[in-house]
Amino acid sequence: MAWVRRVRTASGATAVQIAESVQGRRRIVAHIGSAHTEAELGLLVEQAHGLLDNAAQEVLDLGVEPTPRQTPLLTPTAEVGPEVGLFAASAPTGRAGESPRAGAPQVVATGSRVLFDVFAGVFDSLGFDAVGDDTFRDLVIARIVEPTSILDTGRVLTDLGVAPASEKTMRRTLVRCAGRGYRDTIATACFDHARSSGDVSLCLYDVTTLYFEAEKEDDLRKVGFSKERRVDPQIVVGLLVDRRGFPLEIGCFEGNKAETATILPIIEAFQARHELPAGPGRMVVVADAGMLSAGNLRELDEAGLRFIVGSRVTKAPVDLESHFHWHGDAFVDGQVIDTLTPRDRRNGRSENSSKVKAEPVWDPEHHTGSWRAVWAFSTKRAVRDRKTLTLQENRAREVVAGEKSARTPRFVKTTNGSRALDEASLARAYRLVGLKGYVTNIPAATAGAGEIIADYHDLWQVEQSFRMSKTDLRARPMFHHQRGSIEAHLTIVFTALAVAREVQNRTGLAIRNVVRQLRPLRSATIAINGAQQTFPPAVPTDKQAVLDAIRQHAD
Repeated sequence: MAWVRRVRTASGATAVQIAESVQGRRRIVAHIGSAHTEAELGLLVEQAHGLLDNAAQEVLDLGVEPTPRQTPLLTPTAEVGPEVGLFAASAPTGRAGESPRAGAPQVVATGSRVLFDVFAGVFDSLGFDAVGDDTFRDLVIARIVEPTSILDTGRVLTDLGVAPASEKTMRRTLVRCAGRGYRDTIATACFDHARSSGDVSLCLYDVTTLYFEAEKEDDLRKVGFSKERRVDPQIVVGLLVDRRGFPLEIGCFEGNKAETATILPIIEAFQARHELPAGPGRMVVVADAGMLSAGNLRELDEAGLRFIVGSRVTKAPVDLESHFHWHGDAFVDGQVIDTLTPRDRRNGRSENSSKVKAEPVWDPEHHTGSWRAVWAFSTKRAVRDRKTLTLQENRAREVVAGEKSARTPRFVKTTNGSRALDEASLARAYRLVGLKGYVTNIPAATAGAGEIIADYHDLWQVEQSFRMSKTDLRARPMFHHQRGSIEAHLTIVFTALAVAREVQNRTGLAIRNVVRQLRPLRSATIAINGAQQTFPPAVPTDKQAVLDAIRQHAD
């Protein structure tokens, strides 16, 4: 007859074995393992009984279910030797020669703790643990994994295997975030990380709008120009990132504030926070054509900043007047023209004479009324522009013919109440297809035209960061009302964006992809024999590669 045997080993563990009696002698059939905890003992006992309960053994089925019993670990005493069984003589037993069975194990909880821990590791490696607020960290990680409301964040954290703070504690964390300068700490850590892993000599800037589910305006939330064409109260958010898209500075402004009026306050706040000296060559700011205003460029230049700003194609006829005079509309793919553009077109002054065939080389001391302008032609862009213009022309003709009723589209002019196709504007637009302009105050001796164009094209990084904040992190719509809560929400989004960008930079994968791969790796908490034990999941090779890529950079 075989039975399950438990003995105390020399190391203090409890060994679980299957033994049998052969001709009055005890023989060990199999050694199942050694247990150091109650949970491990219960699992080993169940495994041993599973080996005994097989179809080859004849069992009399009485229709009675066995009653599970808890099995305490053997406590060695002076009188108890290593060969004594687990239970004392007074312990309850079953039939003669039969050992009591431990209770069946039960899974009491599961959680994606692997995902939480790896994001928490990135959070700490970026220096964000200097905030010293675990609830703030949990809010940041929850926003990356599954953005939701404060009320629902507890569910997300529970699913990640973390005991969430109460809703009141989370809301108090928002108050602490705004009142204790969490954003200053986070921004400083972001700057230190960006500087240590690359450089901050070139920064990218862009703005967006975040709307509110609110009916009334206040001092901050105002109706203004919306990129989503909404009429809800909104705020304008400016974001400064490094050339890899890692966030450096964020700021919010009134919803009706012009985009062009946001760039200098953000840059000045960034310089003041990190005590960066101003002066030529210290820092280059890249922005799109929305920042192109005479006042903006003048103020950036007076602040000792270098800039690269996209130019509007409507400025090409003036900037390229000499080229059109000598070469007509002819361009070749990849052609670059380095020339001048007036600083203020309102005075009508141009320092580029069409009487001279060669384009002038911009000199900041000689050409005081101009900036440097770089224009590039792309055949691929020309094909795309012509397709867009054709659609706009067809729409304009349909509106003029009365076939469609719509607001006056492009290339339609109204004279004495009647509409007509604006042939001159249409011809001018077709003449400029394929052209893209860039305005800068960086001399050609410092950076060639190709470098100016390449630096500007890095703007997709800040645009991607904004897309991440709006889609992956769901920064909008906002349901906060007070400015402190709004600022705290932006700080959490800003921090989550930094963690997400760092994860993407380490793995080469989109943050949604990382979450989708790692979230199914769930740890399990098992209750058995009166104790609980948490066991990690088995990690497939491809998922382990993702984890290693994130962790090795942190180390």
